[in-house]
Amino acid sequence: MTEIVLKIVAGLVLFLFAVSSLSETVQKVLGENTKKWILKFTSNTFTSVLTGIVVTGLLDSSSAVIIITIVFVNSGLLTFKQSMGIVLGANIGTTISSQIIAMDIGKYSPVLLLIGFAFLLLSRSEKFNNSAKVILYFGILFFGLFTMEQAVEPLKQVSTFSDFLKHTENPFYGTFIGAIITLIIQSSSATVGMAILLAKKGLLTLGGAVAIMLGAELGTCSDTLLATINGSKQAIKTGLFHLTFNIISVILGLLFFYPFVEMVQVIGNGIPIEKSVANAHMLFNIGGVLLFVWFLPLFEKMLNKLFPEKEKKLEISLN
Repeated sequence: MTEIVLKIVAGLVLFLFAVSSLSETVQKVLGENTKKWILKFTSNTFTSVLTGIVVTGLLDSSSAVIIITIVFVNSGLLTFKQSMGIVLGANIGTTISSQIIAMDIGKYSPVLLLIGFAFLLLSRSEKFNNSAKVILYFGILFFGLFTMEQAVEPLKQVSTFSDFLKHTENPFYGTFIGAIITLIIQSSSATVGMAILLAKKGLLTLGGAVAIMLGAELGTCSDTLLATINGSKQAIKTGLFHLTFNIISVILGLLFFYPFVEMVQVIGNGIPIEKSVANAHMLFNIGGVLLFVWFLPLFEKMLNKLFPEKEKKLEISLN
């Protein structure tokens, strides 16, 4: 049992290291382009959402994109109104990683590791060096997932673990577990990724995996809220909008949990369960965005009322 736990921890550490390093390295590869894209394509809600999707897909981290957005808002480069669309887009963009994880390409991770390492040795420029690192980190990410997948295989025979996971079929309990795990490891992608792997190995039902996914959506708000500490009122409103969006989405997800799971099963009739979990993640987030996007003016008005900007008083000096 100790060996299994150590392998899972090792795989998780590799995954989290790769996600963190990927985000930083891709930003270096793109340079000022990330900033330019975000600033250029946020003139309206549609382009803001699209920008959030694309940038999150590139950086492979919705938290990173939302934190960058909060930093931009805090510095006055973006308004709170512009940031709301990016936050919604980031929630869709993060589902891309779930689809990739469900493709079962972890066994090919050594190929990416070899190519990335070879390019890293041959690199002569900083840009080429960073590009090689991106390939290498993708290899580490998938190898981490592959390590966890292999580690959980024997857990099928451990009745205690199986009994524990059966409790996740209760949507409220499963959501709580997903939220706690995400709070601890600070990565919703890793939490959803583990749910996909456990479902693939027959340790989680589709309902249990969806419940954990809902919890991951809630737990991911913690790091973005931390980014608003000592920030401007505009930045605080961005963090609170992200929290409000996720809380309402999760509440609706729990209210319509069983019909949603049934719908995912009908849509994914005949496909492997891991792909159904990834599809559920994508459908849930897209559905939430399509619902929320119509109420953005209302949320903007509400948060502006809760956190009004101080009116600058004009001081007239008489000479």
